[in-house]
Amino acid sequence: MHPVLWDLHLGKLGTFTLGTYGLFYAFAFLVAVRVSMAYAKREGIEPIQMIDLGIWTLLAGIVGAKLLLVLVEFPYYLRHSMEILYNWRSAGVFYGGFVAASLVGLWYVRRNRLPIAKTADAVAPGIALAQAIGRIGCLAAGCCYGRPTDVRWALTFVDPRAHDLTGVPLAVPLHPTQIYHGIADFVLFVLLVVLYPKKRVDGSIFWAYVLAYAVLRFAIEFYRGDYRGEVFRGLLSTSQLVGILAAAVAIFFLLRLRSSQHSA
Repeated sequence: MHPVLWDLHLGKLGTFTLGTYGLFYAFAFLVAVRVSMAYAKREGIEPIQMIDLGIWTLLAGIVGAKLLLVLVEFPYYLRHSMEILYNWRSAGVFYGGFVAASLVGLWYVRRNRLPIAKTADAVAPGIALAQAIGRIGCLAAGCCYGRPTDVRWALTFVDPRAHDLTGVPLAVPLHPTQIYHGIADFVLFVLLVVLYPKKRVDGSIFWAYVLAYAVLRFAIEFYRGDYRGEVFRGLLSTSQLVGILAAAVAIFFLLRLRSSQHSA
């Protein structure tokens, strides 16, 4: 794969490196904002506010993902504290970013007196599509790699820079978990687009996204080969544990919304 698209040598100023993951991350953000603006207009929300909301949640998501990465690998960073300065090159842990972005998003929505449930619904499809796009960057960079396997569709990474950036094993056939994730996220996006016109209660689209993503992520985690923290003596990864909690919360709110719909 191609973890780096372009190296621009600037003489004494050093070298500017355009990473593939960063490029797709930026593109995914723009797509998410554009999709959210379209659904915000549908909900009667001023679309321009999705730009400010997107910027705030993007920054929070980056910080949250990195912080959870440090917590997951705390013993390592305790021994190599300076490595914390370099982990900003990596993607981090999604659920850390999601929680941080959700909290900051909630703060922004309340501060600007936006309808919480409608806003959450408006951003959900864009998040799913952005994740699908972002996984292309993961595939190019070699992060979020899979376990060794002998399946016919296995991927083998050979670029030393991919190994240096993400730790992906070289010359070893691996499950293409980035592709698994990308397909799952895109299918989730299509599902939300189909469900949106049929929604009867605000907030249901967002919680449907949380539930579906948790289930899909939980399954794909079994094929991941990179270290993401573990619980219950290695039975589950940290993301799987968070996914179980997220699914439980999503089911609770979906049942609550359904109950309120019937009682209305």
